[in-house]
Amino acid sequence: MRRKLVVGNWKMNGSRVANADLLAELKAAGPWNADVAVCVPFPYIGEVALSLQGEAIAWGAQDCSAHASGAYTGEVAVPMLAEFGCRYVIVGHSERRALHGESDQIVAEKARIALAHKLVPIVCVGETLAEREGEQTDAVVKRQLSAVIHTLGHCISQVVVAYEPVWAIGTGRTATPDQAQAVHALLRKQLKAATERADDMKILYGGSVKADNAAQLFAEADIDGGLIGGASLKAADFAAVCRAAS
Repeated sequence: MRRKLVVGNWKMNGSRVANADLLAELKAAGPWNADVAVCVPFPYIGEVALSLQGEAIAWGAQDCSAHASGAYTGEVAVPMLAEFGCRYVIVGHSERRALHGESDQIVAEKARIALAHKLVPIVCVGETLAEREGEQTDAVVKRQLSAVIHTLGHCISQVVVAYEPVWAIGTGRTATPDQAQAVHALLRKQLKAATERADDMKILYGGSVKADNAAQLFAEADIDGGLIGGASLKAADFAAVCRAAS
């Protein structure tokens, strides 16, 4: 049975004082019988790394450059993240795709360079409300994942996939367990065609996951945990989700 993974995505939130309080509460609330991580804004990675050193909670970044170094002002390279002990990096989040125009291939290149430097990319896929209502969900998520599979080849087994329906991110709307499981099963089938290790891979659900719906979602056969947004900013809420995964 796959061990669950719960990853908090703080997005562009936090302060030094608030972060210290949040992490102190999380450390006191654990440990859990699940893997737990927080992906934090770039300026806070160093302090978070010091705070979580030796703890059961891992840390990571919310994005990375597709380049290892060079004249890319404002970008952050994966080797820099590795220096601060990051274990994970989120790539292809819908906000990056929509607001920064990231293509499927750019997302795939970010996943490739993350793996090259021993970080685990959390590859996000998901459809908009218009795409779901147009019955395009399957085609959209398969296209997004296909680019990563094509770029990584057999190394695809080393990534974490996160299904985040765009219409459920930060809206309070959540896919039903049946809706989420259907897409997760589709992604698992696609991964099985690419690697014999697909049954060992983690596929997370993200999209307004909270304490009161996490257990139902995580009980589904192909949902291996969550990528948590708003609820990860409150220690009690995030700890409750982690308990649900346990």
